[in-house]
Amino acid sequence: MSVGIRSVGRFVPDLEISNEEIVSRFDTTDEWISEKLGIHTRRVARPGQLTSDLAVGALQDACRRAGVAPETLDLVICCTGTPDHMLPAMAAAVLRKAGLFGIVGFDVNAGGCAGGVFALDVGAKYIRSGEYHRVAVVIADTVAQCLDPQDRTAHAIFGDGAGCYLLEACQDGRGIGPTLMRTKPELYYTAFTERQLPPEGLPNRFSGPNYMRMDGRGVRDFALEVVPDFAEQVVKAAGTTLDAVNLIVTHQANPTLLRTLMRELGQPESKTVIVADRLGNTSGSSVILALVDAVDSGQLRPGDDVLLVSFGSGMSYGGTVLRWCAPEDFRVERTEAA
Repeated sequence: MSVGIRSVGRFVPDLEISNEEIVSRFDTTDEWISEKLGIHTRRVARPGQLTSDLAVGALQDACRRAGVAPETLDLVICCTGTPDHMLPAMAAAVLRKAGLFGIVGFDVNAGGCAGGVFALDVGAKYIRSGEYHRVAVVIADTVAQCLDPQDRTAHAIFGDGAGCYLLEACQDGRGIGPTLMRTKPELYYTAFTERQLPPEGLPNRFSGPNYMRMDGRGVRDFALEVVPDFAEQVVKAAGTTLDAVNLIVTHQANPTLLRTLMRELGQPESKTVIVADRLGNTSGSSVILALVDAVDSGQLRPGDDVLLVSFGSGMSYGGTVLRWCAPEDFRVERTEAA
C-alpha cells in the first residue's frame, strides 16, 4: 500500500528572540552568531506554553490545510523528547486539549532531531496495516526550555516548534518511498540531555532539571562525513539520484551547516529549504516546518520528488524520498469539513 502525506501543518510560538537579545545576555556578538550559525532569530515558548500546546496547533493546522475535521482521525502519534510529563503520553494531552475523544494516541521518542523521518515511518506503517486510514504524526519539542542558563551557544541555536504530517493511503507511484534508518551508538554523547542533581541529594531518576548538551563540532563532523554517503544510499534505494530529485530537505541544525552540506552533496543551495535562520533549530519538527515553507512558497508541487533526511542525537539518522501528492492522489476520501 502506498502512503502519502496529505498535508503538513506547523505551529511556532509568537515570542521571537533576536540576536541582539542573545548578545545582551551573553558574551558574544551578532556577527559571530550570524556568520558561525546563520541564525538571526528564533522562536521560543512563552512561560506556561507547553509542548502539547504547540503540538495541538500543528495538528489543527494540518487538518485545516487538508480540509478535514480532526474528529475523523483514526490515530494520533506524538514524537517528542520534551513531553509535558513523563506520564501519561503527550498524545493524551494533545487529544484532551483538542477535544478529541474516542481516538487512540501514543508517543514515540526518536531522540529529538531524527524524529522527522523516524516518526513518519512509524505512522506510515500503521496506514499500511490497513487498520488505520487517517493518521496524524505530530512532532513537537520545546528544547529551548531545557538549556543551561550559562550555555550561550545553545541559546543562540535552539528554538521551539511543532509540525504535523497527515497521512493517508494514496495512489501507487506517489507518496513515501523506501525509508532507511541508522543509529551510531558510539556517538551517544554527541548530543544528549543531562540530568542536573540538586545539592540536597539524589532525586528520583526521572526528576530534576535537564539541560541539553551538544558537541557542536561533533555534530558538524557527523553531518559532513556521514550524511552525504547516506543520502546517496537513500536515493539509490528509491531508484533515483541526487541530481534528479527536485528538492532536498534536511534537519535544520543551522543554516551555515546546511549550506556546507549542500556543497558536499554537489547540489545548489536553491534546491533546499532553510527556515532555521528565523526559527532556530526546532529539533524533530524542523523538516516539517521546512516542508510547510516549501509548499506555501510554491517551491514544492505535486509530482515533485523530495529527499528527506533527518539526523540527531543517538546519533540516529533516517531518510526517504517522497513523491509529493496532489489531493486527487488519495484513496481515502472523507468530505467532513474542518
